Amino acid sequence: MKVVFDPETDTLTIIFSDKPVAESDEDKPGVILDYDASGNLVSMEILDASTRVPVPTRIEYQVAPAQPA
Repeated sequence: MKVVFDPETDTLTIIFSDKPVAESDEDKPGVILDYDASGNLVSMEILDASTRVPVPTRIEYQVAPAQPA
């Protein structure tokens, strides 16, 4: 997974896969979801990121604790 913030375009992109984008859909205004040919989510773009994300230049990453078997 890769996260890119472009301050020039004020766009935050989260890339889940390197597969080519076959289709894009603006799920909500300013939120674009990109899908591969099989319909799997490839990336998500957030337009006007600085107005939607408190600090688009800071990333926090957490792994949820494993659930007991």
